[in-house]
Amino acid sequence: MSAQTELPQTGTESTGSCCSPSGSCHSDAAGSADGAVTTVYQVTGMTCGHCEGAVSGEISELAGVTSVKAVASTGRVTVVSEAPLDEEAVRAAVDEAGYELVGRA
Repeated sequence: MSAQTELPQTGTESTGSCCSPSGSCHSDAAGSADGAVTTVYQVTGMTCGHCEGAVSGEISELAGVTSVKAVASTGRVTVVSEAPLDEEAVRAAVDEAGYELVGRA
């Protein structure tokens, strides 16, 4: 069984999925009219929905983050932000949650 947790930021519109409003799962300029950047990170140590929530909660507090979707079964964390994020800031957030950022997936 696979659990997924997605925490959109308040005050922003969310489609409820990783896909853009156009239905595309890609973050290229043509599919993203608002200039959002989607980055997928690999995180080790997540095993359940609680883990996903902890990682998502910490990353969602970073400035410019509009949504976070963590999937424990794959270790992947998809982050949508207004601009590219500093990887060390993401690493610190994941560390604060008690997990390890391997890098970009």
